[in-house]
Amino acid sequence: MKFFVLYAHPDHTSLSASLHRDSVSILRELGHEVTVSDLYAMKWKATADYEDLGELDEHDNFTDDSGLAMEKGQLAADIVEEQRKISEADAVLVQFPLWWFSMPAIMKGWFDRVFSNGFAYGTTRSWPRYGNGKLQGKKAMVMLTMGAGTPAVSERGVSGDLNDILFPLQRGTLHYAGMDPVPPFVVPSAYRMDEERYSQLKQQLRQRLETWEPTAPIGYRCQNGGDYDEQLRLKPGLEPTGVHSGYKLHIAS
Repeated sequence: MKFFVLYAHPDHTSLSASLHRDSVSILRELGHEVTVSDLYAMKWKATADYEDLGELDEHDNFTDDSGLAMEKGQLAADIVEEQRKISEADAVLVQFPLWWFSMPAIMKGWFDRVFSNGFAYGTTRSWPRYGNGKLQGKKAMVMLTMGAGTPAVSERGVSGDLNDILFPLQRGTLHYAGMDPVPPFVVPSAYRMDEERYSQLKQQLRQRLETWEPTAPIGYRCQNGGDYDEQLRLKPGLEPTGVHSGYKLHIAS
């Protein structure tokens, strides 16, 4: 199996860096082919702008212009290379530290530039999305470290449910483009890590990667699966009992 690992952390001595090295090593030990994009090491340009689009005769809006640049084959070379990596992969790992309820800006910039119009999404209503997109058939897993403990990101936690925090990435980005996210690999209380705990953590990571293929995706509803009305709202009666909002609405029971 071909894995693409997207990784962002500025410190090569960090916990995230150790997990990154171990995940790549474990995957290769298991016989998988692994391609890595280490965004800080690559000094990745994080800003999506018109430098990415080559020469255009006229401008409409940036979204449409990026689609036109892709049609003409004039997207920036670094974008094309990253699109090749993810297109050739069977599976994707997205690893980062949770900063301000999100990923580091350099990784957000990767998605802004690489998941361009015509590659990961389209602007017409008929364009397939939310489980039916162009990257359909690929599993993806978010791997993250965070300072907060598990109770703080639980359903009643002060920071809100982690599943809601990750909804923009897992549902709104990965699943939107057609991929099937599996439950994330989460390292809470990352500041309190000793050798014994890290050894246990590494074993848990190995188990997740060893059982990659049978691991079921989160189960987000597909846009074109019949669960949403013409205004793309969940049809009445499909919500789980007692659920009125949040990520749980969009997971098929």
